[in-house]
Amino acid sequence: MYRFCLLALLVISAPASAHEYWLSTNTWRCVPGDSVVVRAMVGTGFRGELKPYTPKRVVRFTFEGTRSLDLLPVGVNGESVWARVTPADALGAVVCYESNGTFIELPPAEFDRYLALEGLAAPLAARARLGASAPPGRELYRRSCKAWIRGSDAARITRAYGLPLELVPDVDPCSSTRVGMRVLYEGKPLAGALVRAWRRPASAAESDSIGPSSSARTDASGRVTLSLSGEGRWLVSTVHMVRSPDPKLADWQSTWASLTFRR
Repeated sequence: MYRFCLLALLVISAPASAHEYWLSTNTWRCVPGDSVVVRAMVGTGFRGELKPYTPKRVVRFTFEGTRSLDLLPVGVNGESVWARVTPADALGAVVCYESNGTFIELPPAEFDRYLALEGLAAPLAARARLGASAPPGRELYRRSCKAWIRGSDAARITRAYGLPLELVPDVDPCSSTRVGMRVLYEGKPLAGALVRAWRRPASAAESDSIGPSSSARTDASGRVTLSLSGEGRWLVSTVHMVRSPDPKLADWQSTWASLTFRR
């Protein structure tokens, strides 16, 4: 079941779809004794702004290494640094974040453009059947993010961590140029999901917006293969939308998943 809470009514004029959300760290390699600084970013084209820590939005925030560390107690409201963690080994770690739901409402045409841009074919088709009577888009959205701090044990990134929507690579994505992934929604394979990957090379200015370098849809078994060629920071993301179980709150529920790492 979704754990949504109605936090705010946000009526915005630009499609919310392009606003990816991802975890960022000061280091992308797991070194015992080093400090891993975790932040969150939101933006378009892998160009983002820091998001301050907001405890009331957080459902889960963990550092998955030798053991699972709950980072909820260390986050400070309003701070751009969400956590500082010291790895116990060099095997690698995954930072996991899950948010609760936020409500947005978009005018009909803008909501339809958003659905088309994000490849959300089923909701778009459902609204198309309503024709001119299609209402504004009333949506609850949440985030489901992971960051891979690279280490010597690929099993730490190739396992699922139980996030509501999750990108699970078959191999360490830092070590291969073609990476197969599973997309899991509530623990089950998700077919037909559009998965996109962005690469920010070291030479690219942080202020530059960049387009996806690879994209594909998952097959019937929830699997997809992406070309992840080139060094730099990578963002892989997907979104899934379903009918809201409570029409009084919203008509739709969306979950946004991201995976970040550095090659």
